[in-house]
Amino acid sequence: MHPTPTRSTHEALAGLQWNDVRLFLALCRARTLGEAARQLGVDGSTASRRLAALEETLSASLFDRGRHGLTATPAAEGLLPIAEEIEHAMARFAGAAEALERDVTGLVRIACPPDAAEVMIVPHLPALLARYPGLRIEIHAGEALVDVSRRAADIALRVVRPERGDLIVRTIGEVEWVLAATPKLAARLGTVRRYQDIPWVTFGDELASIPAARWVSRNAGVDPVVRSDSLRVQIAVVASGLGAALIPSPSVPFYGLVPVKLTAALRRAAPLPPAAPLFLLTHRALRHVPRVKAVWDFLVERRTDGPPP
Repeated sequence: MHPTPTRSTHEALAGLQWNDVRLFLALCRARTLGEAARQLGVDGSTASRRLAALEETLSASLFDRGRHGLTATPAAEGLLPIAEEIEHAMARFAGAAEALERDVTGLVRIACPPDAAEVMIVPHLPALLARYPGLRIEIHAGEALVDVSRRAADIALRVVRPERGDLIVRTIGEVEWVLAATPKLAARLGTVRRYQDIPWVTFGDELASIPAARWVSRNAGVDPVVRSDSLRVQIAVVASGLGAALIPSPSVPFYGLVPVKLTAALRRAAPLPPAAPLFLLTHRALRHVPRVKAVWDFLVERRTDGPPP
């Protein structure tokens, strides 16, 4: 048992800072000291010293150190819900403070997949920045879902609806999956009667559960010539003429690709995956911050369904 807190202990606890909570949350989520340090932008030795100081202040061991990283102790598990409440409160405070802004100026971070960044965001940036010269845009282009609820980005564009978080979510369109190839390969394939006749390019193991990957696994009937969990890499492979893939409809003409023709019987027997809703989302506390509102409203106006005409 830990000793009963003394007056000096209470004074130490009163001196806990938000950075202590951030460190604790990063360690709970990363489960390795090195990864948590990277998330916080500090080196491992600094994170280790801060953790030791926090445990001394709390008079409790928070993490067991092992070969495979850190394991939260019962004390840490008990503190985690409270730390998350503090995190949400800090996000609301930051949002309220940012809402005091009056001008459309400053940085807005947009998270989206790489192909969506190239096709749906970048072509519209000249018009956006001409309208709001004081804006600065940072694009986080990656396949991993950025956690907007924890303010890792200000706005996100994705086809997966978030299941939790204090978020504003708006559907701004649909993305249809198109079986696409280069014009040369599409002409060589002609009107396809069997999916097994197509040299497939598809997702790897990490994204094997998404609808497009499951569809290919179920219907292709042959081993893909190339797998990649990066859709942008898949598009590059398809553009090289090596194979065909399920590509989001806005990307097909943008990269000089064309739909592969299918017989009516094949389309009836195994229709392509249904269109996926396209979601725009932001943290509730940011929705009316002028710089975020300006980008949000602009993207809704443009519907981000492709490059400008």
